[in-house]
Amino acid sequence: MSILIEDLTKTFSKSLILDHINLEIKTGSLIALLGPSGSGKTTLLKLIAGLEYPDDGRIWLTGKDTNFLSIQERQIGFVFQNYALFKHLTVFQNIAYGLSIQQASKTQIMHRVQELLQLIQLENFADRYPAQLSGGQKQRIALARALAIEPKVLLLDEPFGALDFQVRKDLRNWLKKLHEEVSMTTVFVTHDQQEAMELAHEIIILKNGRVEQVGSPQELCDQPLTDFVYKFLSLRQ
Repeated sequence: MSILIEDLTKTFSKSLILDHINLEIKTGSLIALLGPSGSGKTTLLKLIAGLEYPDDGRIWLTGKDTNFLSIQERQIGFVFQNYALFKHLTVFQNIAYGLSIQQASKTQIMHRVQELLQLIQLENFADRYPAQLSGGQKQRIALARALAIEPKVLLLDEPFGALDFQVRKDLRNWLKKLHEEVSMTTVFVTHDQQEAMELAHEIIILKNGRVEQVGSPQELCDQPLTDFVYKFLSLRQ
C-alpha cells in the first residue's frame, strides 16, 4: 500500500507540529522517520493511522483519501513504544483481540494466533500474561497483535526504545527478517541513527515539523543536503 502525503499541517495549542509535509512512501518499503525530539515524527505516524486528524492537507492510501476512511478501513497496524498490551488478557487473547473485534470465527482466530506465535517464536507462551514476559517478548507480542488483522501498513512508534542494547539489536534483526517474509509497507519512528541506518530502505529526516531530506542510508551519508542533516548524522557516528 503506497502512502501519499500532500501539504500536511498539524498544530496543537497553537504550536505548529507539522509544517506542510509532502512525502511519498512506496508500497512494500521499510521507512524510518528520524529526527530529534519534537520534530513531529510520532504526530505524523498518528495522522497516517487516523489517531489524529490534520488541520490541512491530505493523506492518500493507495489512491483513497483517508479523510473519508475510518481507522478500521485504513487497514493499519500500530505498535506503541510502551507495548499497550492488555494486562488482564493472556498472550493468546492479546493477539486475538483485533480478530475478535472483526468477529472472526473461533477456528480462524485459533489458526491465525497459532501461526503468529510460531512466527514470533513464542509458541509456548500462549497462556502467559504480560507481567510474566520480558520486554523483548512483550514487544514481539505487540507486533503479533498488530499483524493479526493482516494490515496493509504497519506503523511502529520507537518500537525498541525501552529495551536494552542487546535486545534492541536482536529485535532489529528479527524485524528486518520479518519484513522480508511478510509483504507490507512499514514505517517506524526512531531517534536512533544506527537503528534507522540498519533497518530502513529509506530514511525521512524531520526537523521542527519539516522534511529536511529523504534518501537511502547511503545517500544521506554521501550527500547530506543541509547543514542540519550533516551535523545530525555526524554527531551520532
